[in-house]
Amino acid sequence: MEVVKEEVVSFQHVDKVYQSGTVALSQFDLSIADGEFISFLGPSGCGKSTALRMVAGLGEATNGRVKVFNQSPKDVIKHSNDIAYVFQEANLLPWRTVLDNVLLPLEIRGINKEKRKECAVEVLEMVGLKDYLHAYPRQLSGGMKMRVSIARALAAKPKLLLMDEPFAALDEMTRQTLQMDLLQIWQKEKATILFVTHNVYEAVYLSSKIAVMSARPGRLVTMIDVDLPYPRNRVNNQFNAYVDKAAKSLEHSMGRKEA
Repeated sequence: MEVVKEEVVSFQHVDKVYQSGTVALSQFDLSIADGEFISFLGPSGCGKSTALRMVAGLGEATNGRVKVFNQSPKDVIKHSNDIAYVFQEANLLPWRTVLDNVLLPLEIRGINKEKRKECAVEVLEMVGLKDYLHAYPRQLSGGMKMRVSIARALAAKPKLLLMDEPFAALDEMTRQTLQMDLLQIWQKEKATILFVTHNVYEAVYLSSKIAVMSARPGRLVTMIDVDLPYPRNRVNNQFNAYVDKAAKSLEHSMGRKEA
């Protein structure tokens, strides 16, 4: 008997129109279950980040509803630590050490000093930075800064992790290393992850499902179930078949046809 997983996020007939008149999303519908790793894949300007921001309570739908754990995102944020957001830039405070940057959201939430340090050290060890607790951001590489950003998001043990192209500015080797680390964290922490990317290979490597979006205004074109075991081999035929499928869906979403 198949186990029905709890719905974590739902977009119900969502439209998003900005004051400038730009229509970012139109009749966007999507349901995301507990424990899934969903990548939003689509052309620039299609509303991927807009959708993520609405889940985080950083924007509201013009029409339709966005629900998180069957509540409004703002209610979830107000009453729990269940949502965390990793932005494209690490956004670390330069005057605080690695440890103190990770401690900051725990301090804001009023978690006691002993408990918050224990949580911060645990997640920094998880992302491979246990030897850099007292380093400052200026002493870190781009990849290390992003690890700190991920650790900061994980410190409060969120059930839902939102990631907006966190690896886009990194070199390919660092990017692939962090992708592998992220999958290990996901499998260990059992969180639901929503991940924005333009990169087809990244989407296939990471995701349990890929939500392919149309060019603006953003709509869901198709959902691709990536039925490959983890860890994934980036060079075998099955992986390449999914890359080809996702790439063709993306081309179709942009109104392009095969030659």
